Amino acid sequence: MKILMVFTSHDILGSTGRKTGFWLEEGAAPYYVFRDAGIDLTLASPKGGQPPVDPKSDLPENQTAAMARFKKDPDAQQVFATTKKLKDMRSDDFDAVFYPGGHGPMWDLAEDPDSIALIESFYNAGKPVAAVCHAPGVLHRVTYKGEPIVKGKRVTGFTNTEEEEVQLTNVVPFLVEDELKRLGGLFEKKDNWQPFAITDGRLITGQNPASSTSGAQALVKLLKGATEQTSSTAA
Repeated sequence: MKILMVFTSHDILGSTGRKTGFWLEEGAAPYYVFRDAGIDLTLASPKGGQPPVDPKSDLPENQTAAMARFKKDPDAQQVFATTKKLKDMRSDDFDAVFYPGGHGPMWDLAEDPDSIALIESFYNAGKPVAAVCHAPGVLHRVTYKGEPIVKGKRVTGFTNTEEEEVQLTNVVPFLVEDELKRLGGLFEKKDNWQPFAITDGRLITGQNPASSTSGAQALVKLLKGATEQTSSTAA
């Protein structure tokens, strides 16, 4: 099985002058969930190369086991430092796509025509699409059969109250929760910072950084289920 992970290349937090990027846990934890499941991974970003890491995600209070493992893994660090260019990626080459969050994707991937077309291509081909934390925001211009991809779907993502807690409500281009609801998504959430991921058909969404492991595990489960179904049909 092959999964494409798509990272942000955006590193400026709106008009604050502060740095942003992808949230390190949301890259590291899914990376190891997929690798440990024997999945072949390709990483991509709009600019290619090293995607920017949100410096806040690497503060002492935000450290996790996956991040500790990543910091001792030069091979993984090299993979992250050499992401391929998003425009060169094709859904035909993969079984699913996974978008880690952090605030960065809200500025570049949410509006990136290559990203939008790629997600539509995966979904139209019957392949799963997964996104966690702020990354469900990358779906806001994605359509399926002429309607927003999230319309009528159970979804989650970074909540309004979580955005309030990090004091960026007035900095982000839009609020993930409000936007998914506006598009007709059936938004669900747990308490702030609690792990929560939803699978609805081929769409998987996770609420926050703590949901990156469960979101990745849900994608593996979905892919393995599809593989088993294909095998039994072939038999």
